[in-house]
Amino acid sequence: MRRTLFLLMIMLVGRLPMMAQGFDNLRDPIEDVNKVVDNTPDSIAKALMSRPAPGSTRIGNNPVLFLIGNSTMRNGTKGDGSNGQWGWGYYANQYFNASRITVENQALGGMSTRTFYNKLWPDIREALKPGDWVIVSIGHNDNGPFDEGRARAVIPGIGLDSLNVTIKETGEKETVYTYGGYMRRYVSEIRAKGANPILMSLTPRDAYDEKTGKIVRKPQGKWLEELSVELDVPYIDLNEISGAKLDSYSKWKEKYHFFGDHIHTSYFGAQMNARSAAEGIMASTHPKLRELKGMMMNVELKKVDVKREEGKPVVFITGDSTVKNKDKDKDDMWGWGALANTIFNEKKIMPVNVAMAGRSTRTYLREGRWDALYNSLQPGDFVLIEFGHNDICPITDKKARGVIPGTKDTCHVYKMEEDGSFVVVYSFGWYLKKFIDDVRERGATPILVSLTPRNEWPNGKVERRNDSYGKWYREVVDETGVEFLDLHNIAADYLDKKYKSKEDAMPYFKKDHTHTSLLGAKNNAKCVAKGLKTMKSPLAKYLK
Repeated sequence: MRRTLFLLMIMLVGRLPMMAQGFDNLRDPIEDVNKVVDNTPDSIAKALMSRPAPGSTRIGNNPVLFLIGNSTMRNGTKGDGSNGQWGWGYYANQYFNASRITVENQALGGMSTRTFYNKLWPDIREALKPGDWVIVSIGHNDNGPFDEGRARAVIPGIGLDSLNVTIKETGEKETVYTYGGYMRRYVSEIRAKGANPILMSLTPRDAYDEKTGKIVRKPQGKWLEELSVELDVPYIDLNEISGAKLDSYSKWKEKYHFFGDHIHTSYFGAQMNARSAAEGIMASTHPKLRELKGMMMNVELKKVDVKREEGKPVVFITGDSTVKNKDKDKDDMWGWGALANTIFNEKKIMPVNVAMAGRSTRTYLREGRWDALYNSLQPGDFVLIEFGHNDICPITDKKARGVIPGTKDTCHVYKMEEDGSFVVVYSFGWYLKKFIDDVRERGATPILVSLTPRNEWPNGKVERRNDSYGKWYREVVDETGVEFLDLHNIAADYLDKKYKSKEDAMPYFKKDHTHTSLLGAKNNAKCVAKGLKTMKSPLAKYLK
């Protein structure tokens, strides 16, 4: 019957717009006790439309992993990041083999443990089948009034207390239970359907404990841990796993894992929480999770394939096609990183070229290339960070590689032209600062490298881009104190001395005004070596 009513609601929502006012009997979303205005309109019709019909993602007889939560798991009505905020449930499916199990994000912003149980849980419960899995991770909204407004508060703790209330706006009578009381009901009803419950603590907030200087750990974690023992249910302490990661970051980095407020996560925070949830499941020793683990994937961190030698650091070289190109035919285009072995002493250090043609700071990060490098770093390593040629491109086109010009910690939500997705894009300097901060976090040394010059000769001198990129590099250097290798001007000085015009400089370039020939790449590598020596960089002792 509930399923029928659910489908009927779906069909009617387009015809009856006034239904959009029936959720918590509020005319408009209001600021709650957490000082948050939830992005989900108070409308049961919209709420139902924004989530998949429970069980609708099931493939054949495969199980479904249902996610039960609030806006930290699914943000906004659609959960599409249009407000710059993402819930971790959006990214959870990347850790599960879709041919064996589907992940169904049934979370909804604004829900408390109580309101989810009363309003949304019945349809999910009906859709459960033997062998399904349910992660229950909810509780951020369990405060506020018991009997008015959103009326979503629960009694703290895991006792057997209850409270009979009458909702002031509607006259509806309701028994309110403790946090643990609702959790026992979820677990009991999941098991009654032959499905498997998993209790998971809440995502951490951007809030520090003044005594410890660390991210505050939410009390629900301890409650759930006790319940897991009482009920023999697998428990994943997401709050602790993600909280420990945030504690290890710089304060600057910790902040950008949230967006707009101190509760809701950015893309970075949502991805981190999704990974933490997966890591927690995989690391659990609870025997009931063995079957689910067999359906998981991608939990192991991706790393750069480096065959390290004891006592020998690695210098990773990042960048675009001016650093890594075809690098094969002596008469074709070359990047200087392919010739790093001509300047570095490989008996002392291992140069690894992880640059990729066509990339900007934004795409290098988005494609996971930076994360693979970050995961591979060890104390004593070096990272040369060289970007710029592809960064000031269109932001929303098919390649989606443009960034905001400048270095301020600014960002904006953009709608991509190709697929209509929403993406938060930051400034050129912000991406560089992220890379620098990440490298230092790992105990390695970042070195910022300015972009190679182009074969353009205004006023009889090779083009210098010191009013744009040059200015931005130096602003980042001033802000971070990072070592700066000004390859742009060192190479430009060489070109001005060697050549007199664009035509004259053609041996240095290949096919266009940006990409270098083998000769040009060799000279750029030599300019890198010259810069390191002039800077008296610690990396200079590893040169030939």
